[in-house]
Amino acid sequence: MAQGVLCEVNACMYWKSGNKCSAESIYVVSPESSHHVSDTEEPGCKTFEPAR
Repeated sequence: MAQGVLCEVNACMYWKSGNKCSAESIYVVSPESSHHVSDTEEPGCKTFEPAR
């Protein structure tokens, strides 16, 4: 379990009570693979998997 990682996306299978992320590792990407994030864009979590 990733330590100290909080997540509010409770529709993800790795979300646990207390907004904790139970994934072993986290993969975050820049929007549209630009490798740069502007003030109006947010990075995306590629670790996300829909809860079953």
